[in-house]
Amino acid sequence: MAYKIVGSQCTNCSACEAECPNLAISEKGGTFVIDPAKCTECIGHFDTAQCVAVCPVDNTCVIDTSYPRYQPA
Repeated sequence: MAYKIVGSQCTNCSACEAECPNLAISEKGGTFVIDPAKCTECIGHFDTAQCVAVCPVDNTCVIDTSYPRYQPA
């Protein structure tokens, strides 16, 4: 499953964008979004998702259950 950013909670601090190893996070329409096609949940890079680790607002970066779990190639 990819992560998603809850737009109504995003403070636009941009902390997550620089930490994403897959360049899956970008600013769009005044908030940050995660491209589910690029999100690997940081598997193979880190033990925990970096967007979650650096976000200053709890429960803003959450699992998007509408996508299947990432499977490394």
